[in-house]
Amino acid sequence: MAVRLGLSLPQMRQYAIGRDVPDVARAAEETGYQSLWVFERVLFPEPATQGLYGIPGLPWPDQYRSVADPLVTLALAAGATRRARLGTSVLVAPLHVPFQLARQLASLDAASGGRVVAGLGTGWSLDEYAAAAVAPFERRGKVLDELIDVCRAVWGPDPVTYEGELTTIAPSEVGPKPKGPLPILLPANSPRALRRLVDRADGWMPVGTGAERLAKQWKRLRELAAERGREEPVQSVLRVNTEHTGAPYEGPDRRPFQGSVAQIVEDLAAHAAVGVAEVLIDLQGRARDAEELKDLAAEVYTTARAAGV
Repeated sequence: MAVRLGLSLPQMRQYAIGRDVPDVARAAEETGYQSLWVFERVLFPEPATQGLYGIPGLPWPDQYRSVADPLVTLALAAGATRRARLGTSVLVAPLHVPFQLARQLASLDAASGGRVVAGLGTGWSLDEYAAAAVAPFERRGKVLDELIDVCRAVWGPDPVTYEGELTTIAPSEVGPKPKGPLPILLPANSPRALRRLVDRADGWMPVGTGAERLAKQWKRLRELAAERGREEPVQSVLRVNTEHTGAPYEGPDRRPFQGSVAQIVEDLAAHAAVGVAEVLIDLQGRARDAEELKDLAAEVYTTARAAGV
């Protein structure tokens, strides 16, 4: 069975958000993409306190200078589509008030007919934390834990009640409720995060950085799930950040998903063979505008399906 394919929506500064998001969302769904995704960046520090992903000296990509709000973007896509799942990959949990985010996700799920997938993470940017976080960077894991708890409470039956470090909910009716079970997915890049995923989340959201590495991570996650007595399967959505160069990329330094459409699809096939259920493809960074993004997305989808992905 072919994996599900998803597409990241246009959020960067070369796009006219109000026009291009619904346009690309409709075109992607018509092409055959089964899910639409957003990511979160809230600012572009100059100079940055730290490098990209916290790696010293690694510059932030220029595309991060302007990134549209993820939930506004998903709401635009929800109104323009009927079938595609609507996912976040990922929301930086500590940048949100837990109760408010739980309600926003529930409202979006109710409005879209039960299509939302909540990908949550802790982030890495100290500058973003300084500007927007509800707790210090050192408490990011605890904030994520509380956010998951609050979401489960708010999405569950009334009366809702909760007592935590950041959130107190007196017995209350809280609506609207999600249409159905609203899955929570986590990236999980450390042993502690993997345990949180197995014990508390519905699925895993790794980043595609090589099929061999992905296979090892996936094997370890399944083993950990068995060790901890998890009976339900772990959902899986692989994120691939592409660097489409048009022509084939030559040389031994080529990174996964860098180069021509054929090279990107070759990497897709290798990663899909590991056994993940869904792959979301981010093509927006190198596209000049929405028309180019739609054409590229259609070419990648058609080529991937022809290759058996």
